[in-house]
Amino acid sequence: MTSVHNIGRFLAFLGFFLFSGATLAQDVEITLGPDEVAENEAWTITVTVKNERLRDYGEFPEIEGFRKRGTSSQSSTSIINGQISSSQSVTMTYMPIAQGSYRVPPFTMTVNGRQISSQGKTVRVGPPAQVKRSDPFRGFFDSDPFDDFFGREETEFIDIAEDAFLAMTTSKDEVYVGEGFNATLSFFVAEDNRAPLSFYELGKQLSDILKKIRPANCWEENFNIENIEGETVRIRGKYYTQYKIYQATFFPLTADPITFPSVGLEMIKYRVAKNPTFFGRNRQEDFKTFYSKPKSVRVKELPPHPLRDVVSVGDYYLEERMPSTDLETGKSTPYEFSIYGEGNISSIRPPVVSKDGNFEFYEPNVRQNINRQNGKVTGSKSFNYFLIPREPGTYDLGRYFSWIFFNPKKGQYDTLRSNLTAYVTGESRKNEVIQSTDQGTFYDRIESTSNELVKVREDNWQKPVFNVLILVMLGASVYLVARK
Repeated sequence: MTSVHNIGRFLAFLGFFLFSGATLAQDVEITLGPDEVAENEAWTITVTVKNERLRDYGEFPEIEGFRKRGTSSQSSTSIINGQISSSQSVTMTYMPIAQGSYRVPPFTMTVNGRQISSQGKTVRVGPPAQVKRSDPFRGFFDSDPFDDFFGREETEFIDIAEDAFLAMTTSKDEVYVGEGFNATLSFFVAEDNRAPLSFYELGKQLSDILKKIRPANCWEENFNIENIEGETVRIRGKYYTQYKIYQATFFPLTADPITFPSVGLEMIKYRVAKNPTFFGRNRQEDFKTFYSKPKSVRVKELPPHPLRDVVSVGDYYLEERMPSTDLETGKSTPYEFSIYGEGNISSIRPPVVSKDGNFEFYEPNVRQNINRQNGKVTGSKSFNYFLIPREPGTYDLGRYFSWIFFNPKKGQYDTLRSNLTAYVTGESRKNEVIQSTDQGTFYDRIESTSNELVKVREDNWQKPVFNVLILVMLGASVYLVARK
C-alpha cells in the first residue's frame, strides 16, 4: 500500500506538467506567524500566491524586537478530479532580539503588482525553548515528495565563487569649486555569474553607508533611488548588470579634496546543492559582505576674479520675456530674466540690476525648477521683475540686467546680459518721486513759518538731582576707604 501511495504522489506531480492548462482562480494572501514564540525560535511572515506564478514582491516590514534572517520559498501542486491547483510562497524569517510583547503594525506589500494588506498582530516572545526546533529555513520541499519511493540522501551544499563587486564611481576625477560631479554607489553582477545573490536589509544598511560617504563640504542633490532595477553596462569588454543603490550630484563648497571611504554591503549569497533534484531544496542561505574601494575627487580653486567667492559655476544660458518693448513712462511692465542650464540651480543669485533713475525696479519674484536625471542636475531659475520707466528714450536693457558666472567647460568667466531694447515714450517723470518727498529749501519754508517770538523752555531740574547723587557716591567712597 505504501508503494502504491508513493507512486500516486509521483503521478500527481507529473500531472501538473501534462495538464497545466486547467487552473483555478488566482489568489494572494499574507500569513503571519504564531502569537507566541520562544526567544530562540523563529517567527515568520509568508506571502502565498495560488494558481499563479510568484513573479515579484515588495520588501517585508521591519518589526521592532525582531531581526530579519532571510527568506525561503515553497511551492505545491495538486490535482483533484482533473482540476489543477498550485501555490507558491515566500517566507521571511525573523529572530527575536529579546523577550517581551511586540506589536506587528498593519502593513501593505506589493505582490505581482497588487497591493496586499495585513492587519498585523501582537507577538509575545517568551523564554528560550528547551527542545531544539527544526531549521526555520527548511521549506515545504525540504522533504522531497519522492523520498519514500526513491530513498533520501542528505543534501550537500557547496559555495560557488561569485563574479560581482561593489563600487563607488564618479563622473569626474577633478572639478572646480562649485562645479558638480555625479557619484554613484552600485552593485555589479557579471552576465555569466553563477552564484545566486540577493539584497539584505538594504534600507537599513544604506542609512549607515550614507553617514560615511556623504562629504561635509559639498552641496548634495540626491537622485532618491526608490526602485532598484538592473541596467546592462560594459566594463573592459565584459557585460555586467549594474544595480544603482545610491546616486547624487555633489557641488564642492571649498577647495578641500573629496574622499569617499571604503564601505561594506552585506548580501545574501546562496550555497547551491552539489547534486540538485527537481523538487528538492537546492540552495541554502549564507551571507557575504562586499567592500568598495576608496575614491577621491580633486577640487581646484576658481581663477582670480573680484566675484570669485560668490559666482555660480555651471553651463548656463539666458531666456528673457517681456510683453512688449514699447513702453510708456509711469506705467509698469513685467520683465522675466530666466537662467537655464546645468549646475547648482539652488545657489543661483539674482542678476545685478544697475539703477540710474531712468527706471524704477521692484524686487523680483523667484521661481526655480530642478531636474535630476541621466546623472546630471539641470533646471532653471527665473527672476520676475516689475519696472516703471521714468524718462522717455531708447534703452539697452543689457545696461541694467547682467549676471556673471564661471563656465567650467570653457574654464573662464562669462556674463549673461539682456538682449532687449526698450522704447519709452511719454512725459518725463524722473522727478516725480523726488517732488513728492522734498520738503523744500530753508527759504522755501519761510512763507509758511510763524514769526511770533516763543520763549525756549529749559528743563534744568535734572542737574541738581545728578549733582546730589554724585556727592552721595563720593561720600560713601570716602567712608569705605576710611574704615579700611
